[in-house]
Amino acid sequence: MIRTLQQGLRAGAVLLALAALALFFDVVAARAQGPRAPDLTLTGTLTGAAHETYAEVPFKVPAGVERITVEFAYSGKEQRSVIDLGLRDPERFRGWSGGNKARLTLAESDATPSYLPGPLKAGTWRLVLGVPNIRKESRADYVAKVWFDRKGQPFAGFAAPPTVTGERWWRGDLHMHTAHSDGSCLSRRAAKVPCPVFKTLEAASARGLDFIAVTDHNTTSQFGAMRELAPYFDDLLLIPGREITTFHGHANLFGPVAAVDFQLGSARAPTLSTILDQVRAAGGVLSINHPGLPSGEICMGCGWTAKGVDYSRIAAIEVVNGGLAEGPLSGLAFWEARLNEGRRITAIGGSDNHDASLPPDRAPAIGVPTTVVRAGELSQAAILAAIVQGHVFLDLAGTRGRLLEVQAAAGEAGVGMGDALIAPAGARVRVEVRVTGVPGGSLALSGRAAGALADPKLAGETATTSFEFVSDGAPGWMRVDVRGPDGRLLLLGNPVYLNP
Repeated sequence: MIRTLQQGLRAGAVLLALAALALFFDVVAARAQGPRAPDLTLTGTLTGAAHETYAEVPFKVPAGVERITVEFAYSGKEQRSVIDLGLRDPERFRGWSGGNKARLTLAESDATPSYLPGPLKAGTWRLVLGVPNIRKESRADYVAKVWFDRKGQPFAGFAAPPTVTGERWWRGDLHMHTAHSDGSCLSRRAAKVPCPVFKTLEAASARGLDFIAVTDHNTTSQFGAMRELAPYFDDLLLIPGREITTFHGHANLFGPVAAVDFQLGSARAPTLSTILDQVRAAGGVLSINHPGLPSGEICMGCGWTAKGVDYSRIAAIEVVNGGLAEGPLSGLAFWEARLNEGRRITAIGGSDNHDASLPPDRAPAIGVPTTVVRAGELSQAAILAAIVQGHVFLDLAGTRGRLLEVQAAAGEAGVGMGDALIAPAGARVRVEVRVTGVPGGSLALSGRAAGALADPKLAGETATTSFEFVSDGAPGWMRVDVRGPDGRLLLLGNPVYLNP
């Protein structure tokens, strides 16, 4: 049944995931700058008279622009014509890439290497064209395409998506820290120093992850480093993130690069709703972090104590933080309480790594736990949409190959983790589970399916098990987890929601 249902769902998986994210934030998930028509197109011709001179090409930047992207191309290279590129804003020089970049982008939070991030003032900007060589008889025609991203337009990411296409499970880590907040590691001389972003990316790549979110506290300065490193780490999707650290709880914000306040209780953000309004306006996905931790002098605000929370506006909860999978410090009880209230909130995990040099088998090493997401492509929009939809399970040990696949059906309708199933009272709900990488383990059922398994044991490297239970017709949820032969929780699933 799993294979049949997956084949039936596969064709529309990407579109459904992207549509869900768009509906969630009332915006269309941006795919990339390329498919969108440029806001300006600047053209011109340089002749031999321009040899060893500079030309400035003015263009107007309107108010409210949060990102400027320029693509530049010219003809005549076969005659050895060379046009170098730079940029000025109305007040200062913003950078010079010469001839080594055909595309550049600038925002307040980040910029293409060679260029300076910072405010994008309205007024007259200028492309600076340097011509180190053009023959007397030659001509070079240039075209500069300019895009303006305004407030509220979703940020497409540091790399032009999709990075890789094809529906599958993608593995990632959604919580880690670098030198841009309190991440540290040993220097080459064995001194404890703020740990540079590239060390985190190296560790994630060595772990075999497909995507990560670098979530430094209340800052966006890490985005500049991620912008620089993204072309090199082109097999690793870098999702912008930040940890919004308040006195009443922490939350990770994924997706946007625009400013969002964190000073909960101040005039800037008097209530959590103020912050959530800004998150929505920026097109972000918000996850409550480590809600089971205590909050006090050792770690003020680490536990979730915020009052009057509208959980319908929360997309995810970090149920597992580092090695805290079960017990009083886990987020499992907090999450299940929200599920029992009728909320549809996705369980995710994050290493909360603060030292990229930790051994891979020691929590909270990068990738422990791993959040595993089913999406149709490796792009920021698709991964975040799938998280919102709940097409996610957690691999608590951060392996490269363990899988948990769940399909539930009532009649002809079949759904997977994170989806809703209509099952009237008396209907038989059929569930099929496929687990890879836990030989000798066992299934553990929660919610409406608890107790439905006669034999929970898993046999073999890949085991398929099915069971049934009778629906009572009421709203609820059911979830499948996997425990190892020693009883430890290894794979944590997301629910199938019944009769929402």
